[in-house]
Formats: sequence, C-alpha cells, structure tokens
Amino acid sequence: MRANRLSLVLLFAMMAFAAAPVVRQALAEETKTDPGLSDVLTDLLHGVEGENATSGPDKRVPFGREEVQLSFAPLVKQTAPAVVNVYASQTAKVTSPFDGDPFFEEFFGRSQPRAQSSLGSGVLVDPTGVVVTNYHVIKDADQVKVATADGREFDSKVLLKDETLDLAVLKITSDKPFPVIAIGDSDALEVGDLLLAIGNPFGVGQTTTSGIVSALARSHIGVSDSSFFIQTDAAINPGNSGGALINMGGQLVGINTAIYSRSGGSIGIGFAIPSNMVRAFADAAKAGLDFFERPYIGAEFEAVTPQIAESLGMEKPTGALVSSVEATGPAAKAGLKPGDVVLQLNGKPVESIEALDYRMATLSIGTTANFAVLTKGQQAAMDIALERAPEGMKAAEVTLHGRSPFSGAKVAELSPRLAQKLGLRTDIKGVTVVDINRDSPAADFGFQPGDIVREVNGTTIDTAATLEQAAKTDTRWWRFTVERGGQILRQVLRY
Repeated sequence: MRANRLSLVLLFAMMAFAAAPVVRQALAEETKTDPGLSDVLTDLLHGVEGENATSGPDKRVPFGREEVQLSFAPLVKQTAPAVVNVYASQTAKVTSPFDGDPFFEEFFGRSQPRAQSSLGSGVLVDPTGVVVTNYHVIKDADQVKVATADGREFDSKVLLKDETLDLAVLKITSDKPFPVIAIGDSDALEVGDLLLAIGNPFGVGQTTTSGIVSALARSHIGVSDSSFFIQTDAAINPGNSGGALINMGGQLVGINTAIYSRSGGSIGIGFAIPSNMVRAFADAAKAGLDFFERPYIGAEFEAVTPQIAESLGMEKPTGALVSSVEATGPAAKAGLKPGDVVLQLNGKPVESIEALDYRMATLSIGTTANFAVLTKGQQAAMDIALERAPEGMKAAEVTLHGRSPFSGAKVAELSPRLAQKLGLRTDIKGVTVVDINRDSPAADFGFQPGDIVREVNGTTIDTAATLEQAAKTDTRWWRFTVERGGQILRQVLRY
C-alpha cells in the first residue's frame, strides 16, 4: 500500500517537472501578447480580487520587504530647503507702580521696556521670496526675521495678515531665486493618506515627522475662524506652527497650525490649514491687497440644527441655512431666500456653515458659483455672482482725542467691506473701532478693533461724528455700551 502511494507521488512529481518549462513558456508568451494573465496572478499575490484588481495603482499597501524598506529621504531633500524658521520680536510695555514718582524713580529708576520673542516656521511658496506662516507667530511683532535652511537670515516685510484665518504672508529679498514647495489640492486628500510635517519644534532645528490624514474638515477646535482643518497624527509641537504639511507628491497640502494636547507636546492630534485656503491667501498678498477679501453674495447663514432639519423634512442636519438676504445683492438676484438651505457649492458638499465659509473664501471674486439649494422642499440649482463687498457711503475714519476712555481709538461707520475686513457680519450697522493706538487710554481700557459702540452717556451712537462729539464731553463719569462678538457689554467708570 505504501509502495503504491510512493509510486503515485513520484509520478506526479515527474509530470510537474516535465510540464514546468511548458508553463513558463506559456506565461512568457502570454506576457508578450496579452498581459492580462500575469497581471491577474500579480494581483492575486497582492491580495486584490475581482474588478478592483487593476484599479487604484497610486494607492496600495506595501508589498514585499523591499517596499517596506522604502525611505522618505528623497522627498525630504526635495522639500525641506523651502521650509524656513521665523523669528518675531517685539518690545513689551512694562509698567511699574513707581513710575511718575520722583522719589522712588531716584532710587529704583524708570521701568525699562522688555524684549519678547517668538519662534515658528514658514514655507516658501514663490521663488521671489514669498513666505506663508501663521498669524500667531508674528502677532504684534515689531521685527520679523526669516532664516532659510541653508543658514541665511533675512529681514522680512509683512505683506498680509489675517487673525481670523491665522495666516500671514511675509516677503524676503535675495538676488537669487529661493527654493519653493508647490501648492497642491487639499480637496484631493483622503483619510489615510501619508503625510510629512516639516518645521522647527522647540527651536531644536528643522525636523521632519510622518503620519497620515486622520480626519478632514475639522471645526470648532478653538484655533481660528477658518474652522476647516486637516487633522493629522504626524507629530506637531510648539515651533512647528507655520511649517509645511506635504503629501507624497512633494506638494504643500497644509500649513501646520495647532495641536490638541494636555501636556504641551504632541499626542498625535495636530491640525493644519488646507492648502486651497493658503493658495487663495497668498494670491491676495501677491496682488497687493490690504486685507483678505472674501467673495460677497449679500446673504448671511446659520447652522442647521436637528430641529430645523426635521421641520424642513431633511433626513439629517446638514448644509447652511440662509438667515438673511440683502435685497439688492447677488444672492437675491439669483432667487436665494431666507429659509433656503445650501447643500452644495460647485458640486462639493456643504456639510456645515463652516464648510460654506471655507469653500466661499477659496473662490475668486468676479466669477460665478453654482449653489445646490433646498427651497420649499425641492432641490434647485442657482448660479450666483461672486462680487466684491460694497463700500457703501464710505465715511472718513476719525481718531478720537481728549480726556475720555475712547482717546486713541480710530473709528468709522460700518459698510459691508469694512465689516468683512474686521471679521464681522456684513449686515451689521453702526460705528466700529477700526484701530487702537497701543499707548493710549483706549488700549488701557481694553477696546479692540471690531468693537461697535452703541451708546455713550445716554446718547445713541449712529455716526462717527456723534461718537467724536460724545467723547469730548467734559465729565469724569463715563457710561457706555459696546457690542463685541455678538455680546452686549455695559461699562460704568470714573476717568
């Protein structure tokens, strides 16, 4: 019995050995004439089956020891020279209880200004020396220096900055072109894509970390008003702010901005501003604009709550609800009405009001956008012109003087364009603070750009001239009402 089994094994082995050259020749001929068979065998070895066997060649898991041992080094060498260090310094005002007293000043001297500095990163996006970084890196800085990866140091000029977006654009100058990183399409990112983060964490020098896209369109993280962040687990630490987040094609897909941490160090939850927003902001800076203009359609929006979604017959709360429409604006001309819900913009889904704000901000003024809208229970498409916010009846800015808490504040009457510049709703009316002299009573009392003065000592403030007259009142007691961020603040003080 055992002899019979052994004979059968030997027989099959001899048949396989004899057939091997024939099979190899058949495979070779198949490869020359029709690569389908070899492709199927390769896909089966890779663990791919069915219709997806030859799809998606750009994204797959590593196959084989050689691919696992691949290095990011060529990608880092290509992109790292365009990542710079940003050094910002300012002179802080230091007050002392002895200032102004001749006796104590004789012994202790006057208080001296103290220099403060901050460290961050930036990315060269234009060979002429255009650098993108975070606003909070250069906030209130008197001087900003940029150090390139090759050790050179440059004084820089701030071309454009926006606190609400936490972005700033700097300009450095050299007789030779700078290395740059091309700006990619952040909308093409998918959760799970590989990323590299390059920056200068803790001031230790340029560092590269790797990770993946953990999530997209993150909002309400308390960083800035852009509220549409890429989340990554690539290690981001203090000093990485303003650095590059790049994809495997060597393109800039985000500007590293913030981390979520209980210890101050990275725990794998980092956030970056998408590159499509960065591109729009950099283009505005290179065009010489004094602030980042967003397209204006003459409509305001609010979130769709579960209760609103149910009342409109929607399956889930999504989109942006139209709360008001300017009668003569582009939205009204296209037929948009209060109560409508914007679901898509240029074919891309609008999941929230933050998503709509982001997608609107990345579009160009002077173009037309297609809005998919839910109106009266039916879906409709509207083409709305994207215009520049109107100036209105522009009034001259007035700087307030005299003995009042408002002294040193520059004020003006709101227009849609001025409201947009200050990060306010474009439908708000009133007299707002445009700028503050740093060494003035207005700064000491805590006034901020964007504050809307509603009332002073019983007088309703509706024009800049009215506020100027009220600020000249000969009194030591002041009672005023200010609107800030949608909240009403009332103050009574003696000055």
